[in-house]
Amino acid sequence: MVKRISLKDIAKKVGVSTALVSYVLNNKKEGRISKEVAQKIKDAAKELNYTANQIARSLKTNKTFTIGLIVSDISNPFSSILNRIIEDEAEKSNYLVLSGSSDESSDKLWKLTRVLQNYQVDGFIISPAEHSAPLIQQLQEQNIPFVLIDRYFPEIKTNYVTIDNYKAAYEGVKHMIENGYRQIGLVGLDIALFNMQERRRGYMDALKEHDLPIKEEWIKRVKREHVKEAVPKAIDELMALDEPVDAVLFTNNVVSTQALKYINTLPIRVPDDLAIVSFDESDAADLFYAPITHIKQPLQEMGRLAADILLENIAERQEIKQVKMEAKLIVRKSTERKGKLGRIL
Repeated sequence: MVKRISLKDIAKKVGVSTALVSYVLNNKKEGRISKEVAQKIKDAAKELNYTANQIARSLKTNKTFTIGLIVSDISNPFSSILNRIIEDEAEKSNYLVLSGSSDESSDKLWKLTRVLQNYQVDGFIISPAEHSAPLIQQLQEQNIPFVLIDRYFPEIKTNYVTIDNYKAAYEGVKHMIENGYRQIGLVGLDIALFNMQERRRGYMDALKEHDLPIKEEWIKRVKREHVKEAVPKAIDELMALDEPVDAVLFTNNVVSTQALKYINTLPIRVPDDLAIVSFDESDAADLFYAPITHIKQPLQEMGRLAADILLENIAERQEIKQVKMEAKLIVRKSTERKGKLGRIL
């Protein structure tokens, strides 16, 4: 049997104490240790092919050093990028991330949470599905550390990291209005999540405050499970109105991806016939002839902060932290000013 390398072996090779080796390899602050010694210890660990005894570590600390991450759909670039950021941040503290997708199903979210609890994860980062507030309340009652990311329930006082969805949508619509567009539609998922409600509210308030009409026929809600068929239908309906829209806000990248693919098959020119603002960049945007103005969410900062808040709560229960970050409007050709197109404002 191959002998397992221990901290004692590393200490003997470098000529330091076992306690010092443990101090360095457990990612503790090295302010009291010279960088040269710390590097020698890390180099020796690598040379000897040292791996931590996770079982012994868990027994000693009463932790498994694992985090449960549940996103809506790992195949969505938004979720996969967040996943990677959180994995990288957790690794800095020697934590492993176990992840899964809820597919926007509260039932599946419940099942995934139970499975991850059976693996005794030390805490959760969750992008909650619609109707999952009871689960979040239960985690809270069980005193399990967790952080909500991207979405949250305003009636539940808990840790979350998100963007100011209201302001982001408001600024996107305001930008189109300032560029001369007056008949602005919205296409989004038919979902009751608070972040989507806030995006619709931002859209409507921007129109109200600029004395523009809000027409129900300009607002299209599509079911997630029918998005491939429903989005083209919504676009057709918006353009076939007696007063067709001259601009549209897509409230997430699932919708905008399908919309851009369909618009590309139509005799509609962007922005000549239709201006577009989308939340997040979509896969289709890279292939679209007119670069798309979009609302960029600070994913790097969101993922890092969510992981940091969770790890702080696992180490020592902290006060609840609720963070709303600023999104950034990236202006591109799809909302070019009407005047530049030779139209009447």
